[in-house]
Amino acid sequence: MPYPPLGLLYLSSHLKAEGFSVEIHDSTFASPDDFEDHLSAARPGVVGIYATLMTRGRVLEMISMCRDRGIWVVVGGPEPAPNAAEYLAHGAHAVVVGEGEVTLAELLRHLPERGFDGLEGIHGLRFLDGEERVVATPDRAQISDLTAQPWPDRDAIDLDRYLQTWRDHHGGSSISLVTSRGCPYTCRWCSHDVYGRSHRRRRVEEVADEVAHLAERYQPDQLWYTDDVFTLNRPWVAALASELGRRGLRIPFECISRADRIDESVADALAEMGCRRLWIGSESGSQRVLDRMGRRTTVSDVQAKTALLRSRGIEVGMFIMLGYEGETVADLQATIDHLKTSAPDIFLTTVAYPIRGTEYFREVEGRIVAGGPWAERTDRDLRIKGRHSRRYYRHATRWMVNEVGSHRARTGGGRLKQLRCWLAARAGRIGMFASRSGREETAVEASGRGWGPSEEPARRGKP
Repeated sequence: MPYPPLGLLYLSSHLKAEGFSVEIHDSTFASPDDFEDHLSAARPGVVGIYATLMTRGRVLEMISMCRDRGIWVVVGGPEPAPNAAEYLAHGAHAVVVGEGEVTLAELLRHLPERGFDGLEGIHGLRFLDGEERVVATPDRAQISDLTAQPWPDRDAIDLDRYLQTWRDHHGGSSISLVTSRGCPYTCRWCSHDVYGRSHRRRRVEEVADEVAHLAERYQPDQLWYTDDVFTLNRPWVAALASELGRRGLRIPFECISRADRIDESVADALAEMGCRRLWIGSESGSQRVLDRMGRRTTVSDVQAKTALLRSRGIEVGMFIMLGYEGETVADLQATIDHLKTSAPDIFLTTVAYPIRGTEYFREVEGRIVAGGPWAERTDRDLRIKGRHSRRYYRHATRWMVNEVGSHRARTGGGRLKQLRCWLAARAGRIGMFASRSGREETAVEASGRGWGPSEEPARRGKP
């Protein structure tokens, strides 16, 4: 389900506070024609486009539309930083690397007087010089005081449409906010291109102010804290629970964290605040694979903290990654055993893919098969030569989801459901055996966190 683009909304509020005139084009519910209409109506001098791994094709179309109208284009977000040369070659005038607020404000002050000449003095940029070579300016220092930043400019978009979409599909509305930036951990497949390996957090009182505002203005049925590791700072979590409790604010919410950043006091604080579900990046049930990933966590701790959270009435969701470098059938079996033991309320799967700029990408770079022009694919379409085929991992996912589903059905799903899951699990295992010799050599269909056409998320009561 969709959430508003908080990154863009933070940029908008910052730039408005600096005296700039800003409009937001929110493409979540819009078509390319809508963007063209907005360009024609607003006639902007500069357009900034936020790009992610999955929006590359759409972003390139938007760049072309702007260039056709003589509009300067700046791109930013997690995708352009490691792909700056490609975005510049496809029409962007500049790429903002890292946090965008201060860099973009400085760039917008520079452009009216000097255009794209003399950008070398602006930190956090990539652009082309007169000989079409990429120029990289020094990195921009990160914003140290997040509390001083204005809240996201939610009034600039049709937020009610997001809330109504949630009500239509889930029976209740949800709204997102973020209390910190960055993650200091070392997972090899994870991108740190925007916030680096930092961790900066807003003051408790100011976060509580925003929660109170959201409750009064939008009356959401739940909140989604989008922090990379919501419970990283345990005293901060306790202080937030106390402050929200003092104000009588208890809104159900979901968040993401790590098992090693949860203890009894954190679990109690989360329950006190109204945490409905906490997501853990479990990724694998094989300690060998976790160590290769650089996860700095243990399978046993994930299982223990899952039990702790559920004892406090908090659901647990897990992210599981298949196909990481060196994974074997025994590792997949270990993950199935881990899911049976830990019994999360829901788990989501993905097949590992190398994101440019990450340690994982650098590890397998010599074996990557692109299989198509850069503009027509994403990093999810990349193949790693010699790895099992995507067909194999579709079967492996089917095996995993239904093996766990069959186990759950034994204690409450009914014999018919157990039989269906058991048969699907066997079919998945047979498919793995039949496709075991197939290896990735060329590009085929894309995959990602999710399932094949016949699969669905594994939930309690819905294997």
